[in-house]
Amino acid sequence: MDPFWHIAFEEAKIGFEEGGIPIGACLAYKDRVLGRGRNRRVQLGSVIKHGELDCLENARRYTAKIYREAILYTTLSPCWMCSGAILLYGIKKVVIGENRNFKGPEEILIQNGVEIIHLDDEECTRLLSSFIASNPELWNEDIGKI
Repeated sequence: MDPFWHIAFEEAKIGFEEGGIPIGACLAYKDRVLGRGRNRRVQLGSVIKHGELDCLENARRYTAKIYREAILYTTLSPCWMCSGAILLYGIKKVVIGENRNFKGPEEILIQNGVEIIHLDDEECTRLLSSFIASNPELWNEDIGKI
């Protein structure tokens, strides 16, 4: 298992254990972690703390060149908000754990030069599916359905 993918999935599990939405992310550059994060909307009462945004915020500031060469690992297909951040920072490669439970605007990312790699990870899918079954209202709030 890719160590950066493992970090993203660990973040999702931590979020789940905290009572939050189990989505994690890791931003990697060459052989190092720039940032890691998880969806913390529930924990912080935030409307924008999705996993990818938490990861980017935790990464702090880097040059555009580093963002262009970095890889973002995320356990779930990025939503419109997170996809906008990916495009804004020029991240050119995104590794997605699963997109069965939710599929964001991946086509827009691809059209804008972002390489998408789908892992279709069963464990990742099961974790989020279990959360959704137990917390449908919270899930629908997170993806903008209510």
